[in-house]
Amino acid sequence: MACWVDDVRQWPPVTDEDFHKTMSVRNRPGSSPMPACQPSAFSRQPPRVLIVDTSPPWWSETGAILCEALDNFLTLASSLEGPSRLPLLSVYAVNLQQECLLPFVQVKGNLVRLRLCVDELRSLPGEGCVRPRGFLLRRAVLDSLQQYRQYSSHHVHAGSGGGSGSGSKASGTSVEVTVMTSQPGRALMRELEAGLKDSELGSLRRLLVVQISPQQQPMAGEQGWTPDAPSPEDSEEGMMLMLGTEMDLQVVESSVVAVESVLKAWLHEQAGEREHLHLLLPRVLQHASSPAHAHADGPRKPSPICLKCDMQERLLSPSLLPSASAPHLATKAESVRDFQPHGKGPANHSPPPQRLRVVKTLHADGVCESVLYGLPLIIRPTICWQLDWDEIETNQQLFHALCHTLREREWFLLVRTEPAVGSALASVASVSTYYVLQPSPSLSLLLLKPVVTQELLLPCSMPDSNQDPPLSALITVENSLQSLEEDPVFNPLCLGTNLYPHLRMRSLASRPPTPTAGRPRPRPRPRPRPRPTPGATVLG
Repeated sequence: MACWVDDVRQWPPVTDEDFHKTMSVRNRPGSSPMPACQPSAFSRQPPRVLIVDTSPPWWSETGAILCEALDNFLTLASSLEGPSRLPLLSVYAVNLQQECLLPFVQVKGNLVRLRLCVDELRSLPGEGCVRPRGFLLRRAVLDSLQQYRQYSSHHVHAGSGGGSGSGSKASGTSVEVTVMTSQPGRALMRELEAGLKDSELGSLRRLLVVQISPQQQPMAGEQGWTPDAPSPEDSEEGMMLMLGTEMDLQVVESSVVAVESVLKAWLHEQAGEREHLHLLLPRVLQHASSPAHAHADGPRKPSPICLKCDMQERLLSPSLLPSASAPHLATKAESVRDFQPHGKGPANHSPPPQRLRVVKTLHADGVCESVLYGLPLIIRPTICWQLDWDEIETNQQLFHALCHTLREREWFLLVRTEPAVGSALASVASVSTYYVLQPSPSLSLLLLKPVVTQELLLPCSMPDSNQDPPLSALITVENSLQSLEEDPVFNPLCLGTNLYPHLRMRSLASRPPTPTAGRPRPRPRPRPRPRPTPGATVLG
């Protein structure tokens, strides 16, 4: 939901000059658009193996959907800049026999090779009545593990011979295998467990079975869950058979978006070795009746509360896309200049206004803040001096009516960028950006924020807990929060970050030394004594 301050008249007015002075962090050398894209991030991404069950008759129903989703995903993954989120990929197809369509290759910048693999997968026949046995999928899993061991061994030897050393890094990770099938997933899992229980699975990190259901809902007796959440049906017996390897089942509907979501889970950071965040709450006194915290020799001290959390990206930043695609997307959305149409023209010529087409209304309580990104921009009726006064007045009245209607009905507007009239992009397929317009609760102003689209949206596990927390934990948190100061209206003018001294210190520390620094100061020359004029009396 949008967060406005009702009485913004207490704040300094926002001018166009203020907007133009807003600098983008991404324009600074060495900066990163998102904290998750720091060089230390994504250093432990596992290699991936995709095993596709192409047996008839299911392949004729799901083959086109799976291939389109895989094509879209690989196009995106291979084009992302920054640290590699998917370092290695291998693809197998299983029908009458297992076939390695793609040995382990690097994904980043390798789209041509990846699309050839997808085309080969599309060409596999979808007709027939032959159903593969489970041992073929088991052999494909074992063959992929053997292939990875050979790949790692080769790159370790290459690195020891003067290479970059990436082989040793690859050899220290394990493989995650994903099996996509339309067969009943639970029966297939039991068959794989029984077939792999006596095999060497030291290099297998996780085995995920994805059942693509032709129906809109998961089959009877099957449950769907997110890739990040453990399967509720993972029995202890199954985990023992897998020798400690994690094995999950996920049921998805037969749609391009659903299959893409499974693949995009690979783009999340997979480290998991340590928590990302410590949330520190105010200290509180432990309850007197708590025997665990009773103190016999002295008063009780306040106990610290530290909540350990993990962080997860909700979307891929558009700034990670190639620069050729970036001008058509809201890669920054941090100033008015970022919002203006990109195009070539004379330096003294003002760019044409950006065109936004309203496509639908949205209920305000149905818009999730996690799908909005970038810095907001305030939209207000224009006061451009080149317009006629009557046109300016009519425009202001219509704008005020729009804000009033949206506020009364609790609506937002979904808008889409349109190419400028007469531009070259108007006649060809172009990339569009979507925004959400939010009305101010009290003023005739709108707030503009970019909204993510399905191509850049990442899957996210959202646990739904309907149970109340334990009473002891609830009392502890409530007592901690009651000690905080409460503000009925948030005013950012009361917050300071010590930014000005920090900038001054950095600027003075990076200033080059002056040319005279380190040189001996020259001795002053003696001033010449004035010559006496004729007839004058010289003193001294």
